[in-house]
Amino acid sequence: MQVILSHTNLDFDGLASMVAAGKLYPEAHTVLPEKLQESVEHFLAIYKDTFSFTHENRVNWGTVTDVILVDISTLERTGRIAKKLPENINVICFDHHEASTHQYPGTYLPYGACVTILLEQIQERSLPVSAFEATLFTLGLYADTGNFTYNSTKPEDLLAGYHMLKSGASLDVAEKFRDTPLSEGEQHLFRTLLNKSKRKELDGTSVLITCHKQNHYTGNLAGIASKLMSLTGADALFALVKMEDKTFITARAASDRISVLPVIEALGGGGHQKAASAMRKDTDPVMLAEELELQLSSLISSTQTAKEIMSSPVRVVAPDTSVEDVSKMLFRYGHTGFPVVDKEKLVGIISRRDADKALHHGLGHAPVKGYMSNNPVFITSDTSVSDIQSIMIDKNVGRLPVLENGEVAGIVSRTDVIRTIHNKNTKPLNNTADEFTVNKKIDLTDVLASHFNKDIFNLVRIIGEQADKLGMKAYLIGGIVRDLLLERPNEDIDIVVEGNAIVLGEALTGEYGGSIRSHETFKTATWSHHDGLKIDLTSARTEYYDFPAALPNVELSNIKEDLYRRDFTINALAMSLSSGDFGTLLDFFHGYEDIRNGQIRVLYNLSFLEDPTRILRALRFENRFLFKMDKETEEFAKTHKKMLSSVSKPRLANEVKKVITEEDLIRFVKRASELDLLFHLLNTHEDTVTVLKRLQCFNEIRDRLTRDKLHPSHWLGVLLLMTDLSREAFEECLGFAKNKQDEKLLSEVYRLYQTYDFKFHSLYDWHAVCSEASLEAITVCLSLCHHDSFIVEQGTEYLIKRDSVTHTISGTDLIDLGFKPGPHFKTWLLQLEASKIENPSLSKEELLEYARHVFSDSAAEK
Repeated sequence: MQVILSHTNLDFDGLASMVAAGKLYPEAHTVLPEKLQESVEHFLAIYKDTFSFTHENRVNWGTVTDVILVDISTLERTGRIAKKLPENINVICFDHHEASTHQYPGTYLPYGACVTILLEQIQERSLPVSAFEATLFTLGLYADTGNFTYNSTKPEDLLAGYHMLKSGASLDVAEKFRDTPLSEGEQHLFRTLLNKSKRKELDGTSVLITCHKQNHYTGNLAGIASKLMSLTGADALFALVKMEDKTFITARAASDRISVLPVIEALGGGGHQKAASAMRKDTDPVMLAEELELQLSSLISSTQTAKEIMSSPVRVVAPDTSVEDVSKMLFRYGHTGFPVVDKEKLVGIISRRDADKALHHGLGHAPVKGYMSNNPVFITSDTSVSDIQSIMIDKNVGRLPVLENGEVAGIVSRTDVIRTIHNKNTKPLNNTADEFTVNKKIDLTDVLASHFNKDIFNLVRIIGEQADKLGMKAYLIGGIVRDLLLERPNEDIDIVVEGNAIVLGEALTGEYGGSIRSHETFKTATWSHHDGLKIDLTSARTEYYDFPAALPNVELSNIKEDLYRRDFTINALAMSLSSGDFGTLLDFFHGYEDIRNGQIRVLYNLSFLEDPTRILRALRFENRFLFKMDKETEEFAKTHKKMLSSVSKPRLANEVKKVITEEDLIRFVKRASELDLLFHLLNTHEDTVTVLKRLQCFNEIRDRLTRDKLHPSHWLGVLLLMTDLSREAFEECLGFAKNKQDEKLLSEVYRLYQTYDFKFHSLYDWHAVCSEASLEAITVCLSLCHHDSFIVEQGTEYLIKRDSVTHTISGTDLIDLGFKPGPHFKTWLLQLEASKIENPSLSKEELLEYARHVFSDSAAEK
């Protein structure tokens, strides 16, 4: 016998989940708990006969073999029914509440409503849902998501609501029961709890604690608590009511800084961070309230302040700076305004709008003091984020200088506030991500320790500690941090320092030995450790471009602005190496979320315009990680792809070579074709279908050889495969050559393709023509013959056999046979090599015998 059970004081999510479970387990008996919320009782008073419920007194509990628990994960929360169940019973759970461990098997998903979990399985099994069932399920969704407004609401909840509306859910009926008026008894309890409530102000939050004792039971304590919260405006509430011999505790929170779940779990209850409940027997609510009051401070997380989210140091301008110069600086740094400082004191703010108006009227030469705001709104370093948000709204300002002792110590922008608020809801990388949890700092220490060997890990720690001693902060940045999150191998250690990296490098050399190579212009250094490891140290800097596709100009800055100059959000990640927060992930631009979502996103709108090679890099990362550009980034790529033609060939070559040698080239070409990039990369490009056929042929030949046998210079020959093979195409590809070896390979390919049609009769003929040609050049030429399978097969066989020749005849061998050296030796040796390739089984002795007979007459003539 199977039964479906849920918790006492059943709410609409629990009821809806029980009915949904009944569709998945049609043979099971649905048994309602002893207590129901008032609104649920009202609903069932009208609709109870619509459902097939079994009263607990009609269940032969000794024959129950399976229990399906919904909206809970422990049998204790079923109330008195738990005592009726036999031992060693099989339990299956469907629950959405947070828990460190789960006692029973089942489906545990952190959705806003439990019924969402069951509706997903109903959808998967294509089970029919009636309009009335859909209405109840919608009530369940409403109940635990706050009508889809709670932060715990997930996309899956909204999707479930969509399917219920499609199934005919009545929103009128749902609305009728969603927020039923309090009964006379509930109103009395509401007034009593309100009068007995005690407000505590803690660290900027307001917490209400109220308790009461009565000899009778009054339901809907959860609804009463919600109305108390709404009326009082408290950030959190704890209502403790003893009814008969039981004390019911209901907790609610409206602030992200407060989690009521830990204290409720300690009392044996459960729920969510913002809504939880428990029930205790023979517990005095007044004493419990006093104990609870002592724990309040531990429930409230510290509020974030301006000091934590501000950018520093701050770029400022002087009052006499011209409007034209300020406008250039605004464009250079992508800011919307600058503080105006005179003798280290804030005297005003100049915004982009003010500067643009002055320029419009031809006043670019005028000083900014005539156009700045003279009464700047400012904040201090301990101003809370919520207060900053209020100030920005009330004063309609987008940037707030942070003052300490009257001097500008930092600046907070709208973007900083939005990012801070958004990060509160950041999800983990996946449901089983190691220690990557919501609402706490992501610590990569253990991941880093497992990624590197012990010596390298300790060396990285040493660098952070040495930076601390010098008053600097060091960070591991870029691709290595991204690959730590992706669990991909990466041994490139790039470290950025807020300060002078050369000074840090010299200190490391003096303290731990090794050598240092520095570049004073950019304040970079490479520390070569005595064990052979090289560490690149870079001073944090920012970049600006004088014109599109130009090389960037740089100047020293902080870690945030250093990361801002990166290409994509997934590469704009850093890990702190400071002793105080070693291993902590810095993610100013939501790169962590983009990794989780598998998307490539630029950091700012002009990214591709300033450096068009980033478009190729985006395709390379799509290819490598199987990610996809987000819609906006792809639109930017389409808009700015024409700028690729303005980039010098040597700069393009760096990206093109990486694509050809490191990525799936066919996938790249297909994607480039979608974006119409080949035309802007190569003026002489061939049509995509032909290019793909050539590349497919190249891959097949390369795979039959040993992949590593192809020299990296083959990339330029592959690039030629993408062209129309004209003389202009050859010249264009030659412009991409990075060295003499690249030029030689390309010339060799072009000469062979223009001279021969490769329709040879034997491997002997192949060797006669191609003996001095490189493996790479022949492979490329064969790919151009993709339309003739015989040529491709014969040529590949030639390459394989040529590579397998282990011994040949030398000039010395011929001399030992009595032949006189001369130019003819070259021809003879070539013939012997060709014979060996065509007949690999020939031994050296057989080749010498062949030479003695065949070349004797020729030698006599000579």
